[in-house]
Amino acid sequence: MTKTMRALLGATALSILAGHAAAETVTIATVNNGDMVRMQGLAADFAEKHPDIELEWVILEENVLRQRVTQDIATGGGQFDIVTIGQYEAPIWAAQGWLEPLNDMPEGFEPDDLMPAIVSSLTVDGNLYAAPFYGESAMVMYRTDLAEAAGVTIPAEPTWTDIMTAAEAMTDRDAGIYGICLRGKAGWGENMAFLTAMANSYGARWFNMDWEPELTSPEWTAAVNDYLSMMENYGPPGASSNGFNENLALFQQGKCGIWIDATVAASFVTDPANSTVAEHVGYAVFPHKEGVENHGNWLWAWSLAIPSSSDAKDAARTFITWATGSGYIALVAEKEGWRAAPPGTRKSLYANDAYRAAAPFADMTLSAMEAATPATPSVQETPYGGGQFVAIPEFQGIGSAVGQEISAALAGQKTGEEALEAAQEFAEEEMEAAGY
Repeated sequence: MTKTMRALLGATALSILAGHAAAETVTIATVNNGDMVRMQGLAADFAEKHPDIELEWVILEENVLRQRVTQDIATGGGQFDIVTIGQYEAPIWAAQGWLEPLNDMPEGFEPDDLMPAIVSSLTVDGNLYAAPFYGESAMVMYRTDLAEAAGVTIPAEPTWTDIMTAAEAMTDRDAGIYGICLRGKAGWGENMAFLTAMANSYGARWFNMDWEPELTSPEWTAAVNDYLSMMENYGPPGASSNGFNENLALFQQGKCGIWIDATVAASFVTDPANSTVAEHVGYAVFPHKEGVENHGNWLWAWSLAIPSSSDAKDAARTFITWATGSGYIALVAEKEGWRAAPPGTRKSLYANDAYRAAAPFADMTLSAMEAATPATPSVQETPYGGGQFVAIPEFQGIGSAVGQEISAALAGQKTGEEALEAAQEFAEEEMEAAGY
């Protein structure tokens, strides 16, 4: 039952219908990634413990989620009681007064157990504004059996030349195997998350110290042209429509030799129940360009926050404590094994021998997150931080527009240079209009 229906019926009528006092409803907006879908599936545990709280789920594709949540929270719409956001939104929205600080959380939240790097990126003026559900960096995942058969080796710290050489060797289009799968779906958090990290590893930056865009720089041009070349020659068809979930499915189905994406994917590609290649997955750190000592690691945590417009803040705090606490991690381990535990947020998980034994990717995930330097994303000096995004309010619009240009180039509608020239022009206009 929706909030509108409840408002029309009134509390008394609802009590009569239910035969007892009406439950308070918490509406949760979240992304359709596997960990969040699993959270919804396990929510019966929460319902059993909290029969006075009813959960309503709005599970959306990443770009749609961001659009819906941003519109609702910016207008104070009050549609959602919990929203799923990350390091980009949390500090910007907190500064606008759009988020409720997560103070006075119920017992079991255990804030001292949270990873310091994640907590600091979700904290403003000493107040935590979003509770991390899972944390991630980025890394290379590859088929060890295909690499061996092709006679190629992917080093622990590969260069982009290593990646391109391996992707070429592993490509077998007749067999439906593509040497590399990378994000192509347009969006500041989709293809531009990957491409910003890749550009950083080439020594690029979005803006110079005067906030002038540098999207036509030699570093950006080299990164985008190499990306387009890899995807054209060794990537799957229709890649301009592929985001995280689409590439995950391709890799699980044995269609990809190499996939470079979020570390959180590791538990899914090694899941024997859903991945046909679970026994043949190797890992390496995010690649770097020869002569550039920057791996482009990103740092992100899908996190749960409470909009200031929510009318169920206490109930929302109760759910967030359940969903992000160590008790939930133990619940996942009990139901699906320690390998499936949501990674990257709690120190206690990485001190757990059972988890480390079940998750061969644990050390790689932790080291990638610890190596991330979001405050200094480029080897060049920048006036911004963020890692795989630029931590300014305007980036949501600029990043999405640039993502559309590069996705169009991937679809063969223009060259990489043409896409970057259009992106540069758009970014210049937006930054000038914003007063930078």
